Amino acid sequence: MAALTLHLPPTWSLTPDQFETLVQENRDLRLEMSARGELVIMPPTGGETGNRNFELYLDLGYWNRQTGLGKAFDSSTGFVLPNGARRSPDMSWIPLDRWQALSSQQRRKFLPLCPDFAVELLSDSDDRQDTQAKMQEYLANGLRLGWLIIPDTKEVEIYRPHQDVEYLTEAIALSGEVILPGFVVNLKPIFG
Repeated sequence: MAALTLHLPPTWSLTPDQFETLVQENRDLRLEMSARGELVIMPPTGGETGNRNFELYLDLGYWNRQTGLGKAFDSSTGFVLPNGARRSPDMSWIPLDRWQALSSQQRRKFLPLCPDFAVELLSDSDDRQDTQAKMQEYLANGLRLGWLIIPDTKEVEIYRPHQDVEYLTEAIALSGEVILPGFVVNLKPIFG
C-alpha cells in the first residue's frame, strides 16, 4: 500500500493545532503535511521494514546513550520545519544544546525545528522520488546529514548541505561523520 496525498482546498488549510489534533485522533496512521498544506497519509510498515528500522534505532540509541551528545527520535516524532511542513523521518537526531533550547511545552509537541541528522528507509509503500524530494526538503530547512537507505537494491544516498548527493552501492557501513562523531552503522542487518 502506497502513501496517499490528500490535497485540501485552499480554504481548508489546517492550523498547526488542528493538524496535531488530527494526528492524535488518528494514532494508527503516520501523518505528515507538506509545506503546501497537502496531507500525506502513510500506512504502517511491514515486518521487514519495521525490523530494519529497529536495527537502525538500536545503533543510534546505543551510540547516543554512550556519548550523551544529543537526543534521538523514532519515526513517530514530528518536526515542524522552518518552511511549515510537518515531517516525521524514520529516524532522526539533534544535538543536546538544541534540545535544551526548547521549552518543556515545545518538547511535548511536534518539535519546531529540522533535525540535524535524518534517515529515511525506503519501504514498499514509499515512492523513491517523493522520498528524495523529502530529503531535499530537509536539507533546505537545515539538515546537516541525511541518509536515504534503499534495502531492495542495497543503495544509499547521502545528503549534505551545499554538496551533490553521494550515491553508494553495496556499502557495508555508514559513518555519522562530524555530525555524529564515532557513530557507525553496519548495514548487514539492513541489507540482509
